[in-house]
Amino acid sequence: MTSGISDSIGFYACGFILLLVCALKVPALIRRRHDMLLRAACVLLFAAGCLMVLAAPDSIVALNQFTGITNVAAPAVYSTTIAFSGASLLLIINWRPGPLDQTRRASRMCISTYSLALFAVIALFWAGDAPVEQVTLFDVYYANTPYIREMIVLYLVAQGVAMMTASILCWLWSKEVQGSLRAGLLILAPAYLIVVSYDGVRLVAVAARWMGYNLDFLAGDVTRQLAAPASLLGAVGFVVPLAAPRVAEIARTIRQLRQLTPLWRAVRDVSTPGAIRASLPWWRTPPAVLLTGRKTALYDAVHALAPYYDPAVREFAYAAALRGGDDESTAAITAEAAMILAARDRQRTNPDHQLEATEARARRGVDLIPLSMALTSPLVRNLQEHYVPQQKVARHD
Repeated sequence: MTSGISDSIGFYACGFILLLVCALKVPALIRRRHDMLLRAACVLLFAAGCLMVLAAPDSIVALNQFTGITNVAAPAVYSTTIAFSGASLLLIINWRPGPLDQTRRASRMCISTYSLALFAVIALFWAGDAPVEQVTLFDVYYANTPYIREMIVLYLVAQGVAMMTASILCWLWSKEVQGSLRAGLLILAPAYLIVVSYDGVRLVAVAARWMGYNLDFLAGDVTRQLAAPASLLGAVGFVVPLAAPRVAEIARTIRQLRQLTPLWRAVRDVSTPGAIRASLPWWRTPPAVLLTGRKTALYDAVHALAPYYDPAVREFAYAAALRGGDDESTAAITAEAAMILAARDRQRTNPDHQLEATEARARRGVDLIPLSMALTSPLVRNLQEHYVPQQKVARHD
């Protein structure tokens, strides 16, 4: 039965995404052609992409019609499934740290075993006879056909063994690592188990045909429900260890940008002669570049305010912070923030009235984030509202 194109859209979308990711890795593969881990990853992506495209109902029908060979899509899908299974196991073997010789032996055994299984599937199909086209229930329809029966069992067992082995390796490895890698392994392990369940359910349906029963719904409706979560968890499991560190770094950068916002609002209009400020639109500038630009601008502003720093403001704020219960380090940061605000106001109202600046203070490294967070302190706001105006009145008198 031929399905509409809508039934195949999901297969094609996933398949083309996987093939695109594989294509993006080709330049790295050319540069590092002896990197077994990268080669396994590329084979896995390519096999998974081809599997999704070939397994689409419309692709099965089109391939059968194009070649003129009834059910030729079956060995194509099954051999691709075996390639994907072998690549999954090969990737886990090379991904997990271990003795180099042991890894190489396991890799060679995996490649040899699954290459033989792949060619055996093709040979068994040509040795058998499958004259009636079956798009979705090929396994159970030909469960009793000589050679075709062996082909079906071979691909299901080969995939099941690879997925079970990969799941066990993931569970064991997850106990030795932490962070995003552990999270990815804990996602991959059940994903592989779902595939094992998929193979087991289909084998039950096939075995039922051997005994004269009809459990075809297992190979149709039930396994269809297992395919989606297995694919989703598998994709997430591989993406998490690769993407999580970068996502975490971006999150840290964005958090720092937000923490610097109070200081930026306070000094963004400060005159900074000699400093070049480039406007960086946030919607098309990487967060790390935005953070670097923001810190540079803040350092320039803090340096430009150095001639207007009033030590009396700092001392008064420091004493007030200590009386308020702050420890010495927190009080020092609060006092620094209060002095910067006072210097900003002095530069705005009387730019020619510069105090005796301490060059050491201007050159000293400033920890911008604690300084920025201190600006949100009620103590700093109170000092800004009460102490600084009193200082202005006193000087005016």
